[in-house]
Order: sequence, then structure tokens, then C-alpha cells
Amino acid sequence: MSATTAAGSTPHYYIPAPSRHPVLMAGGLFLVILGAGQWVNGSTWAPWVLLAGMAVWLTVMFQWFSEAIRESESGLYSDRIDVSFRWSMSWFIFSEVMFFAAFFGALYWARVHAVPNLGSLENQLLWPDFKALWPSAGPGITASPAGTVEPFSTIGPWPLPTINTALLLTSGVTLTIAHHALIAGNRGKTILWMWITVALGATFVGVQAFEYIHAYRDLNLKLSSGIFGSTFFMLTGFHGFHVLVGMLMLLFITIRLMKGHFTPERHFGFEGAAWYWHFVDVVWLGLYFLVYWL
Repeated sequence: MSATTAAGSTPHYYIPAPSRHPVLMAGGLFLVILGAGQWVNGSTWAPWVLLAGMAVWLTVMFQWFSEAIRESESGLYSDRIDVSFRWSMSWFIFSEVMFFAAFFGALYWARVHAVPNLGSLENQLLWPDFKALWPSAGPGITASPAGTVEPFSTIGPWPLPTINTALLLTSGVTLTIAHHALIAGNRGKTILWMWITVALGATFVGVQAFEYIHAYRDLNLKLSSGIFGSTFFMLTGFHGFHVLVGMLMLLFITIRLMKGHFTPERHFGFEGAAWYWHFVDVVWLGLYFLVYWL
């Protein structure tokens, strides 16, 4: 806060004091990447480094967000700060759109170009037994005619993916009801519908975990199951992680609501989390149609 700002007034543009949080966050993320990379390569010490990095990252994130909440509730954030938050969240969601576009693009390229090209006449000398079919659910129908990819079964849209679709769409409705209740000044109704939204999100994660267990144990569908397995788990796995993150965001927003935070006029923390949740909903609709139906 600038020295020219009078006590108790909102600054023209709040500038926080120098903070330790960015460098500590960077250190924690470095340990996460180091530990994850070395764990994949079989290092016995790597899981502990990954765990330490996660502990540092989560601790710093909790402290950093708590500090930002205190600043907001102290009246230090003006309309200009609100606009900057909105732009920041908009660009963050745009980066997430590009993130998922890369994986959807990989799915498109594998199905429309890579697999058909491998089965074309030009490649018959390379893999004469290759069958260009999708999904690639067995030896000789995968990109491994030698049989190194074990046979597997795919997951159809019913029942688990359809149940999860209904859960996410319903959660979008309940979140919208909560938002309108907040704008109307009905805090009790807002909190009720927010808890329902959080419960729906948690149920989605639980159903997807059950789906993964079923895929590994009963269908032999794994990340190593050819191009189908890799694209399936990368898309559904990253989306499930985003649902988990969004659910945690909504959980903390609900706790803040119970503490009396946010007003009908100023509640961008709520809106930012809602934007993210609706984005997750839209991504799932595309994933549900392209992965489970086609």
C-alpha cells in the first residue's frame, strides 16, 4: 500500500510489499518437477523429493492466498484491482483452453491421420499386418503388430460417463443458482447450493476413480494401451484433475461465504471459481462426445 494512501481508504492501485512467496513457490515447483522426472526414471529418492515439493507448494499457496484474502477483506482492492483479477483469470482460462486443445488435437491427428496413414498402401511394406481401425483394441489392430500391446476393451458412454455428465451439468445449474442467490443477498441459500455443487463435484471425482479401477482391472485398458490408451487417459485424467482443483476452489469459496466474505456487489473470488467450473463443464462435454461416443 502506497504511503500516500490515507488510513482506512481504498488505494488507487494497491501495490503489495516485497514478498517471499514467488521464490518459495518456484522452489517448490522445481522440487516437484525434479522428483517426478527422476521417479519416472526409477530413482528411489525421487518420491520423497516430490512429496517435499508438494508440501512446500501447498504451504506457500495457502499462505499466499490467505494474505490476498486479508488484503481484499481489509478494503485494499479497488475497482482497478478487480479488473486486473478478471483479466488474469481470463488469460488463465485461455491457457487452459490451449492446454486441452493440444490433447484434443492429438486425438484428432491420431484418428484422422496417423492411424489411417499407417494402414495405407505406402506403409504395407513396413507393417504388412497392421489394421487401421479405431479404437485400436487388440494386437495387430494397434500400432504394434508384434503384439507388444496387450488386448483391451474400451469404455462406452453408459453408464459411468453418462452419470458423470449428468453430475457436471447439474453442478453448473446449482452453481448458477448459488450465484443468483448471492447477488440477491441471500447468503444462506447461496451456501446451501454451494455445498450441493461441491458434493456433485466430489461425486464426479469418485465416479471417475471407480471408472479407472474398472478400466485397469476388468478391461485391461491402461496408459500403455497404444495410442487409444494414451489419449484416453491423458484427456480424462487431466480433466479429472481439473475437476478436483475446481471442486477445491468452490469448497474454499463456500467456507469464505460461511465466514461472511463477499457481498452482492463485490465477489470476484466467487465469480472466478464459477468461470473455471463452467469451463471444466464445457471441456467435459467435448470429451464425452469425442472420446466415449465416437
